[in-house]
Amino acid sequence: MTKHEPMMRTMVALLALWVAVLSPAAWSAANSVYLEELTSTEVRDAIRAGTTTIIIPVGGTEQSGPHMALGKHNVRVKVLAGRIASWLGHTLVAPVVAYVPEGSITPPVGHMRFAGTISVPDDAFKSVLDAAARSFKQNGFVDVVLIGDHGGYQAQLKAVATRLNHDWAATHARAHFIGDYYRVTQTDYVQALKAKGLSDEQIGVHAGTADTSLMMAIDATLVRADQMARDPREGAANGVAGDPRAASAALGQLGVDLIVARTVASIRAALGASR
Repeated sequence: MTKHEPMMRTMVALLALWVAVLSPAAWSAANSVYLEELTSTEVRDAIRAGTTTIIIPVGGTEQSGPHMALGKHNVRVKVLAGRIASWLGHTLVAPVVAYVPEGSITPPVGHMRFAGTISVPDDAFKSVLDAAARSFKQNGFVDVVLIGDHGGYQAQLKAVATRLNHDWAATHARAHFIGDYYRVTQTDYVQALKAKGLSDEQIGVHAGTADTSLMMAIDATLVRADQMARDPREGAANGVAGDPRAASAALGQLGVDLIVARTVASIRAALGASR
């Protein structure tokens, strides 16, 4: 062994440690905005360092016609919540609530008429959200934000936030229902699509061009392109209200940008008003 070999071995070991610690995988995991990707101590330290806002994203498991996967709302709200949290800073994202009210199970009503849809009672849904929010307050989070990707339960989200704020009145914690997250998809996004020459019939209200384009912009693998070409006159029989044939990722990106920007602005306003 030469006199330089111990030093070389030490340098190699240090280099290996440096690569392991600073590798993209390790770096991205430790700095994720998603609560479920972090360890308990990482969350504790983040809270102590000022990350005291957490978003509870609500999705849903429902049919979206023959061309779009059942997990549309869950995938969409997770990705968008992550982008919103990153833009806000000092914000984490809770696991997606995938079980939501979808109407009567027996006899089946609405989306429950189609295979794969899951529905839960309103009270069970609100209890889960309430308990999750109280858990986060116990952890040390100060601001709990509720956003929902589905129109059917917006009133329940608002009711949960109202109840929490009543109970937390004597504390620093606050719950914030951000209705603009969903509202923008029914207003500004629709207007943006109309400006591109699309009609109300094409845009639709469920699994049409608007809905399908959003999904294509976020995860096109959940859209079955060959099924988009089906005759839209089948309509309600296929669980579609609209015409998805004009959908594209580019059109969806218009909605993504609007949702993220509007939601970030609304959350900032809500946090400022609660201080």
